[in-house]
Amino acid sequence: MVTDFENNTWVINYSLEDYYNRKFSLEEDILLSKSNKTITWVNTYGLEYMDEFRKMVLSNELDDFLLRLLLNQNFGNKVIELEEQLFIAARIIKTENHNLESEQMFFVVAKDFVWCIQEKWGDHFDWIRARIFDNKGIIRKKKADYLLFFILETLISNYKEKYEEMVLMENMLDRATKMEPTPEFMFEVENKKALIQQFKKASHGLRDIVNRLERVEVKGFHTKYFSELREQINGLTNDIDSDTQELESQINLFFSIQGHRLNEVMKTLTIFSVIFIPLTFLAGIYGMNFENIPELKWPYGYFVLLGLMLVVTIISILIFKRKKWF
Repeated sequence: MVTDFENNTWVINYSLEDYYNRKFSLEEDILLSKSNKTITWVNTYGLEYMDEFRKMVLSNELDDFLLRLLLNQNFGNKVIELEEQLFIAARIIKTENHNLESEQMFFVVAKDFVWCIQEKWGDHFDWIRARIFDNKGIIRKKKADYLLFFILETLISNYKEKYEEMVLMENMLDRATKMEPTPEFMFEVENKKALIQQFKKASHGLRDIVNRLERVEVKGFHTKYFSELREQINGLTNDIDSDTQELESQINLFFSIQGHRLNEVMKTLTIFSVIFIPLTFLAGIYGMNFENIPELKWPYGYFVLLGLMLVVTIISILIFKRKKWF
């Protein structure tokens, strides 16, 4: 009877001469090859099969410390050297759709097998499988460390492509000079910041894994392939850090422009207020209801007051011009 674990696990066994690809069988398939000519790649979707994991570890005489490691389903990013195997935990983001989701992945690696355990169904490794099936490149001539290199390179490439698609920074100077600080704009900015932070966290996790893989000392595991990965992931993290700084600069620019606009408005209102304050003062004096105001009896008092107001206005404007307030 085929178990749920076997329905969600596929095995590819390949060598330079041949390959096969089918659902995994706990009774028939093994991880450890009896010959050094074949490489086994097992891909399991789901982390809930602890009984089956135990059976695979014990039946293949793998390091039993793996059972303790696989129990922790929120391991984050880790590289642990065992006696003849390598355990890798990676917290990645799935890039299949627009709504990015987090996923825990485990890798158990030796010189002739890679056991890949993914929390959720689906991956971007079909192009690797196609190269194995079509015998393209040198993948069928290499050991499991080269397969792991391809898998990690795929994750990094997917990050880069999705990042450029979703978070590619643009020159927002024209937008910043025209937009208003509406709640919608602030929501857009916060979403972009959260998205960049999500990619940054995932990329830094992969970078730590790659840096650690360059220093491992496991029998039959070559570290030379991971120098190229380090350059790729460092390029991505540098782009993310650069875009983070650019976004902060654009936010500061936006609010600086908005603050400048507000200052211009306040300056204009202040100038008008200063001009009309003495005029309001004069109008207030002669608007009082006292009978002993001699100027009210003058035949030309009204015109004299208007002239005085005009002189005050002109003097105020000249002072403002001299001080270059406008």
